[in-house]
Parts: sequence; structure tokens; C-alpha cells
Amino acid sequence: MTYPVTAASVDHLLPAPPRILALGEPTHGEDVLLEVRNDLFRDLATTTPFRTIALETDCLKALAVDDYVTTGTGTLDDAMTHGFSHGWGAATPNRDLVRWMRAHNADLPPSQHLHFAGIDGPLELTTGPAAPHQAVTALHSALASSVPAALLPPADHLDEVLGPEDRWTDPAAMLDPSRSIGQTPDAARLRLLCDDLVALLDAHAPAFPSRTCLDRARLYARTATGLLRYHHWMADRTPARMPRLVGLRAAMMAANLLALTDRGPVLVHAHNLHLQRHQPAMRLGDQHLTWSSTGAIAATHLGSGYAFLTTALGTIHHHGVHTPPTDTIEGHLYSMPSDRCLADPRALAATFGDTTPAARVSPWFGYFPLDPAHLTGESAPDGIVFIKDSPPAAGPGE
Repeated sequence: MTYPVTAASVDHLLPAPPRILALGEPTHGEDVLLEVRNDLFRDLATTTPFRTIALETDCLKALAVDDYVTTGTGTLDDAMTHGFSHGWGAATPNRDLVRWMRAHNADLPPSQHLHFAGIDGPLELTTGPAAPHQAVTALHSALASSVPAALLPPADHLDEVLGPEDRWTDPAAMLDPSRSIGQTPDAARLRLLCDDLVALLDAHAPAFPSRTCLDRARLYARTATGLLRYHHWMADRTPARMPRLVGLRAAMMAANLLALTDRGPVLVHAHNLHLQRHQPAMRLGDQHLTWSSTGAIAATHLGSGYAFLTTALGTIHHHGVHTPPTDTIEGHLYSMPSDRCLADPRALAATFGDTTPAARVSPWFGYFPLDPAHLTGESAPDGIVFIKDSPPAAGPGE
């Protein structure tokens, strides 16, 4: 049995309202996935207590989008240009989402505003992390407004230890640990300085003028310490290097996501691999990597307060992903009349009886099909969003 992809349908599937509703996507770059996300968030925002949407984008850049949708700071073009990482500000559905959120908030009091957030750190697995300058200096500035100056290290001392940004961002360091400065004496000093800044933040939290100011200071603190930890392991020369890096990224994303729940339930949209409860796996060179996903970490903290909807696509013809075989989960759902639906995994498993569905094999490396091994059990999703076809994104003027 399938349902429309609506807030009411999600509520019907879940035993209790979640604090985090995670909507995964099986690939990046397909507009139809973002359109379904937008529709669901609009429904949640107007019929339920959900007021925050979080995306797999740079948590610091996303502050520009939140400023725009809540206060009108800047322009829509500014928000799209400066508020997204990974080039996702160019996606039309992302622009539609930000425009709608600003219009929705325009006549509402701040207590009823919708919020936008990023959960990813300022880093990329392939090109490496950003320099820690922005996060460290923003944390110091936030503390300077609420903490006695005598307790803070001088800003010029921080600048001296940070040094030039380009020594932190050498792209060759991703493949060559010797090119990273993450374990130099300056990096070690900076980690201790940031640890002291975080301790000051905890000790002087009551002095902050507003919850928003405190929340942002905590975001800068998580990002600064997370980046320095990531840079440290970038310089590691043992086989633990890559497992630590992928695990650190997942933990940073989970910490950002969990922090958002302090102001109410959150819809988060990211790749299925990040949000699923079971361990992701990937091959990088000669290493086979597994780690605890962001979803698994969040679920450990929240239990049933974490709900996961995995998404699957029937076809992506422009990438060579054609009609799924009938003996796969996607093939079964493709035979349904609806172009978009929400399926209950338990009911879906029952339709196959004692037969295990075949595993779909994607001819395109960018699409991750559903794994029949996780259709049931503790790591199973709470729902499956199925979209029959993903057409190519419309070009300019189309």
C-alpha cells in the first residue's frame, strides 16, 4: 500500500512525531528530488510544528540564507550565491525554496519564522577542509561581546597562530599527508586556544544577549574545533587516516543537526548514505571504508525521535538508469500508478513474502539503489519515497 508524500502520510507511518525527520536522496543533482523535498517542507511548515529545514551544505555559508529568510538581509541573489556550498545555490528548486521561505516569514513574528540551516562542515572529502580562520575569528568575536576582555587571548595572537590561509588549504594535502599543517606546533597551539575559547563559551553562556547569539557562537565553536580535528587527521600517515576523516565528517554533521532540535523539530535533506541508520561503505583507492553515518549517530541520541525516509528513483534516463527490473523493490514500486508515493517498508516486505527482492544494479555510479537487506529490521527506513522518473533539469529559459 502506498500513500501520497504529505505530512499527514508521514504522521500515519510513524509511531510518534519525530524531532528529526530525515529525507534522504539516492543521488545528487536531480531537480525532482528537491521539488518533492520542497513540497513536503511546505506541508510540514503549514500543518505541523516543523519550522527548520537543514540541508547537506556548509553550515557557515547557510547563515547567509537564514539571515535572508528571517530578516530580509541582502537579496535573494546574494543568498543563493553566498549561502550554499557544492554549487547548489544554482539549483532552481533551492532558489524556489529560499524565495518561498522569505515570503512566508515576511508577515510573521520572529517566534513563528521558518529557519534554514546547513549541517555539513566547511570541507570536502575530495578537496579537503577549509582553513579554520572564519570559524575561529567568528568564535572569538562572539565571545568578545559577552566575555571580559582580560579572559580572552588577543585577536592579533590568534591571527599570528592562524597564519596565512593558503597554508591550510593546499589541495595536495588530501592525497599527501606531509603537505598538511594539521600536526605542526602552530596547529597544536591553535587547538588548545580553541579548547579554551569553548570552555569560556560554556562558562559565560548566560551572559549572551539572546539565544540566537548563543546558538551561533556554539556553531562557530563546533566548526572551529571540528576543522582543527579534521586538519590534524589530514596530516596522519597511518591507515587510520581516511576512516577517521569520514567518521569526523559524519560526527560534525550529526552535532550540527542535533543542535538544531533545540528550537523544534527539523526536516533534514541529504544523501541517503548520510541519513540511513546502517553503516555506509565506500572504496577509496585500495581502502574499503565503513563508518557510523550521521543518521546512526542522531538515532543513537534520539531513539524513535529520529525518523528516516529513504528515497528511490525509477529512471534517470539521461544517466542511463532505465526501467528497473520487476523483481527489485524499485521495479515493484514502478508498477504502481502514482508518479510519486510514500511506501511502508513493512507492508512492502510483506508483498514479497518469503522471496527476497533482487538487488538493483545501477549502470551509473552516481545512483545508489535501495538495498533489499535493509528493507526490514532495526536499520530499516521508516518510509520509502519513490519517484518514478527524473527528467533532465531544464536549461536557462526553459
